[in-house]
Amino acid sequence: MKRYPTITSEIRRGVPIYAFDKLDGSNIRAEWSRKSGFCKFGRRKALLDDSTPILKKAPPLFLDKYAAELSRIFIKQRWERVIVFFEFWGPQSFAGLHEEEDEHTVTLFDATVFKKGFMDPFQLLKVFGDRVDLPRLLYRGNANEDFVRSVREGTLPGITDEGVVCKGTWDRKRGMPLMFKVKTDSWVQRVKARWGDDPEKMKELL
Repeated sequence: MKRYPTITSEIRRGVPIYAFDKLDGSNIRAEWSRKSGFCKFGRRKALLDDSTPILKKAPPLFLDKYAAELSRIFIKQRWERVIVFFEFWGPQSFAGLHEEEDEHTVTLFDATVFKKGFMDPFQLLKVFGDRVDLPRLLYRGNANEDFVRSVREGTLPGITDEGVVCKGTWDRKRGMPLMFKVKTDSWVQRVKARWGDDPEKMKELL
């Protein structure tokens, strides 16, 4: 099952982007086929198993919230196989850590279609935007200094805690839409306070 690509922190200025609120949780993926429906679930780098028991709460939440409507969309689009990516998160989730007693939910944020690849943000909103729950679109325009500053300072209207994921048009070099992330300074400081002596963890999160 295809994994979600690593999103760079290298900001691409001067190009049109859609900036979506970055929900702070864990990346979960689900595979759908016309024959079997939603038949396989995975975390970021492996299939879901007993090594991460809290993440096994994600599939039933996803199926209850999304399965019926997504299946209708996929069939209408005449797609044969799709992998969707969603965030498993709760009010107390932080950098992939979750509290067992939290009221968790899931939010769809991307999809890749067999033989078509990932959708650019315009396509994503066109296909899913008025049908299912997505992260909030907080900004549309160029990634200029004012926009970047508002994200880092946490003053961009509607932003939660972690930051934003910016998506643009097709990036030929990577063979998928342009994507980069901008984090809030407050979230970065929380990460440094917890994992400042763990370079690998810091690299993974920042």
